Amino acid sequence: MNLNDLKLLSPEIFLSISGLFLLVLSLFKTDVVKIINLSIFSLIITILLVCNLWFGWLFEISTNAGLLDTFATDNFSLFFKLLILLASVITIYGSFHYLIAEKTKYYFGEFISLFFLSIVGMMLLVSSTELITIYVALELSALPIIVLLSIHRTKLGIESGIKFFILSAFSSALLLYGFIYLYGISGSTNLLVIKDSISSMNSLNSYGIIISIVLIISGLSFKMAIVPWQMWIPDVYQGAPTPVAAFLSVASKASAFAVIIRIFYTAFSNENLMVDWSLIFAILAAITMTIGNLFALNQNNIKRLLGYSTIAQAGYILIGLAAIPGSETLDFSGIQGSMYYLAGYLFTNISIFIVVTIIISKTKDETIQGLSGFIKVSTVYSVILVIGLLSLIGMPPTVGFMSKVIIFGFAINSGYPWLALIGVVNSVLAAFYYLRIIRFIVFEEPSNDKLSYVSKLQDSRTVFAGAICSILVLLLGIIPFLVLEMSKKAINFI
Repeated sequence: MNLNDLKLLSPEIFLSISGLFLLVLSLFKTDVVKIINLSIFSLIITILLVCNLWFGWLFEISTNAGLLDTFATDNFSLFFKLLILLASVITIYGSFHYLIAEKTKYYFGEFISLFFLSIVGMMLLVSSTELITIYVALELSALPIIVLLSIHRTKLGIESGIKFFILSAFSSALLLYGFIYLYGISGSTNLLVIKDSISSMNSLNSYGIIISIVLIISGLSFKMAIVPWQMWIPDVYQGAPTPVAAFLSVASKASAFAVIIRIFYTAFSNENLMVDWSLIFAILAAITMTIGNLFALNQNNIKRLLGYSTIAQAGYILIGLAAIPGSETLDFSGIQGSMYYLAGYLFTNISIFIVVTIIISKTKDETIQGLSGFIKVSTVYSVILVIGLLSLIGMPPTVGFMSKVIIFGFAINSGYPWLALIGVVNSVLAAFYYLRIIRFIVFEEPSNDKLSYVSKLQDSRTVFAGAICSILVLLLGIIPFLVLEMSKKAINFI
């Protein structure tokens, strides 16, 4: 490892050291509020280090490839690192009262250390350009999550941790089999070398490549919440600590989409192969968003509903991957649409989870009916929640509306008008259960006195985090090119 490698890995190194330092600090019975503040400060410093690699404020890097070409700190990886870190810092900041009120405060050092290690794994994952590095980073991001899901030692929490562990292990095995096929065919684990090897192959090896593609998609579909690997989502979301569910819904999904984009747009960028895997992604997108929305219709638990909503949103994001480059009417490719969608989804989903976290922590009621008359109890939290739900529906002028317009436009211009039509139908279907929640919040009378506890906890941190997310949900919907231009610079590896 040389000096340039240390520069490229500076965000990951700093965050790893910070996590270990906070763990040691907690052993000395340090006040949990100080540890939370230090964790937020550490994440902010890490964000600045990522920005430095993008803009070159403090130091220049000689090349963006490091660790013997197994790691690349290009704009693409930096874009997703920013998404992961923003999701993390907003989640912790917005869940401040949950973290100090729940029994998490007794082992917050362990909680934040595992949280940071998972973030480091995701950051390494989006930068990996070699199969073994991808697999190791994937495991580093997943293993701490297993503990975080079960950290409260509740029955549902332990159950969700076990389900996540078993399915994660199974999906990792499938992914590894896909990598083995790819290595056997190409003789290399480096994505660029694999690309050159595939380009020079004859048709006899095409079946092996298709098998590896199917296995890799199957393995990564677990983290992306794609059908048929979505079954863990509702149970895990219901049993997990709410901040962990919020983190999983955005950060885990973003890292998985980043690595699958890098693999397929690098190793499998052969023109004939792109047509094949593009169709696979299109079919999976249609099935995923349809199943996610249909199962969400009958949900009464708000966390399970948001779990099925996450599945449906993954289907929409997948449309961008199916929309392969080549459109003459637009000057950016489909994956830019997916990146924009993920950025908007970050602020949308986090804003909802911030409010849901504070409600559940005070009322212990996870039902949709428990939100009845919430606007009469807390106008501020209700507005934040309603804006997030309207964005998930795709109502203008939210970022959810522009995300769907752009994604569906890419589908049409890439020869998949039927996929855009299915997306529109699913958006109408999703409006039913999102509007049902809004009806309870705005038009129903409060059913009990539990919600009054929430109004007494108008915490400035929670309000600030939720308000910032809501403002960005509206701002990115009105001015989408702020993120689209950034994502355009990020896809220079293609």
